[in-house]
Amino acid sequence: MSWQNNGGDRGPWGQGPKRGGGGGNDGPPDIDELIRKGQDKFKSAFGGGGGGGGASDLGGGKGIGTALLVLVGVWLYACFYTVDAGEEGVVTRFGALVKTSQPGIHFHFVPVESVETTNIDQERSTEIGFASEKERQMLTGDENIVDAQFRVFWQIKDVANFQFNLKDPQFSVKSIAESAMREVVARTEVERVITSDKAGIEEEVRQITQRILDSYEAGITITRVNLAEVRPPVEISDAFNDVQKAEADRDRTISLAMLEQNRIVPEARGQAAKMLQEAEAYKERVIAEAEGEASRFESILAEYSKAKDVTRSRLYLDTMQQVLSGTNKIVIDNDGGGVVPYLPLNEINKRSGGSSNQPNSGQ
Repeated sequence: MSWQNNGGDRGPWGQGPKRGGGGGNDGPPDIDELIRKGQDKFKSAFGGGGGGGGASDLGGGKGIGTALLVLVGVWLYACFYTVDAGEEGVVTRFGALVKTSQPGIHFHFVPVESVETTNIDQERSTEIGFASEKERQMLTGDENIVDAQFRVFWQIKDVANFQFNLKDPQFSVKSIAESAMREVVARTEVERVITSDKAGIEEEVRQITQRILDSYEAGITITRVNLAEVRPPVEISDAFNDVQKAEADRDRTISLAMLEQNRIVPEARGQAAKMLQEAEAYKERVIAEAEGEASRFESILAEYSKAKDVTRSRLYLDTMQQVLSGTNKIVIDNDGGGVVPYLPLNEINKRSGGSSNQPNSGQ
């Protein structure tokens, strides 16, 4: 159906009859008139010239100025921000770092810049080994297995590095600290891990974790590491206790042996020193006797050189004296002329002290 069939003087969209630009004549609208009316409305809205403006145009300009001032005030208010004590702010422009802000009131350009404040005095903690058995089981240096649960405490020391270099700080700290703990436990004996060297292990893990985070420029300070619990797995706890008891017995036995050693060794050393002194004294005595004998021989030799017969006879008599002094024989001279002399042997033996072997040249 064509639009002419809707009625004699109606258009295709049902509007009323069209009229010309200047009068009430029918026909298409006047385009020039429509443009002129639009220009007049635009000028009146922004206070432009045009002969017919008047007081109403001036009032519209003031309203727009006030609105602009309000908008500027709101914008300036939004540009100022405050960083509280213990916090530090990071200002970014289109995602790139512009500056960091210390506590106080600061200014930045909104909306091209944004600011994010972070508490840097707060001590944060990360727990390792509490979530699953796989996470806490570690192999020791003497090939034993222990369950280690510990916490890592840390603070932010560089907020810009902290925000831009770490995607997930908690995950990063947890992964690095767990690796450091496994490294330290892997070269430590189980007895030291469980009982005697917890403090040393905590400090070593802290240093390794801090060194790795610094290499990543993470902006984090590890304040301390706390081993909450280290124990053998439940499945081998009884066997582990038996081993600990056996090791305690071994240590006690070694201690008793050391006490016995400390008692015996000094006594042996005293006896050895005494024997050494006695040997030194014997040596000195033998040397002195030998030197005396040599001196005596030299003196006899000198006398022998002067009178050989006399000296020879003297030596003979002295030797015979020594040889016969131990016998009970009495030697007499045959020059008696066949007369048997009277020999009071009892008296002679008494005078000679029982030896009765002194030669008596007079009988």
